[in-house]
Amino acid sequence: MLYKIEAKYDNASLKALFNKLTDGTIEGQEPDGKEIIKAMKSAKIVSKNSIAWYETCFCATPLKHERATIYDDYFYDFRPVLVEKPEDDIVGKSFWEYMQAL
Repeated sequence: MLYKIEAKYDNASLKALFNKLTDGTIEGQEPDGKEIIKAMKSAKIVSKNSIAWYETCFCATPLKHERATIYDDYFYDFRPVLVEKPEDDIVGKSFWEYMQAL
C-alpha cells in the first residue's frame, strides 16, 4: 500500500539520521531499509521542521516497522494518508540535500 506521509523533525537529530542513511546501517535493514532510503531521498521540506514523502508499506498499521526501527527516533507527529498513486503535489526543498549540508 502507498502512503503520503507528513511528519515533523528536530534539527538536532538530523546529522545522526543522515549518518545512518549513508553508512549502510539502514540500507542493510530488512525488509525495508532500501525503501526508507528511497523515501528520504524523495522527501521534501514542506514547512518549518516538517517533511512529506510517499512510501510503500504493507504493515497493518502504516509504517509500523519503519517507525519502530528508525523513524520514531527522528520524527514525530506522523500523518499517513493512504493513496492510490504518488502525485507531484509535494513541493519544497530536498530533505536529503538539507541533511547533507548540515
